Amino acid sequence: MLSQQGVRNTIANAIQFFEDSREPHALLWLNVMHRRFGIEPFADALARFDRELAERPDEAPVLRVLRRIADANNPIDDKDWEQVSKYTDRMLVAALYCDRVALPASFPEVLEKCVQQGGYFLTHALLTHILVQENGGELTLPDGFIDTMHRRVAAIIDDDPATVDDLRLEAAAFLCLARQAARVDLGFVQRVVAIQNSDGGWGHPETVDPANPDRSSWHSSILALLLLLHIDFPATPDPA
Repeated sequence: MLSQQGVRNTIANAIQFFEDSREPHALLWLNVMHRRFGIEPFADALARFDRELAERPDEAPVLRVLRRIADANNPIDDKDWEQVSKYTDRMLVAALYCDRVALPASFPEVLEKCVQQGGYFLTHALLTHILVQENGGELTLPDGFIDTMHRRVAAIIDDDPATVDDLRLEAAAFLCLARQAARVDLGFVQRVVAIQNSDGGWGHPETVDPANPDRSSWHSSILALLLLLHIDFPATPDPA
């Protein structure tokens, strides 16, 4: 049985898991959680991100572009944009800056293709659409497309709600961001709470750190925490 206190205890443990995080992508999401839910331990997430940015010159160009997740005034640098090569990252970046740089005419077809491909392409199509809406981009999609996308993302979970893995966590978290929490199977949420690791996170890293062989995955843990914050405290989207 899912109890509010049980969810809150799980959230508190997850917050502790991230208090000393140095993963820059995680720090951007922690900033989102601070602004949206007022999580005070994450108030310095952007400052921590900037410190990591200075120490990661090889990753810096892409990280500087993604920084707009946390800072609406983040500047555009064409040379940095050229370093964004991953297909799904390029979609997200286009959505992040769509109020400054118009989306290409082919963007609806790009989203449709990703929805058809399924998996992480599907979940990133949903996140991309969320970012386009939040940033006021102009995007015309076929009738019924958004509902179809929501249903297909929910189907990722419904296919086997007893199994909690990174993709299903991403599907659930992004549905919540899209104000579609009602589509997330309650049994799945109960399972997420039940399998939290002893360190406060979820999953395991793809590359095992010899110093921390049992440490949870930052990616799965961010998604699980984002999901539970929405379940516990229905979110009012941050206008900033």
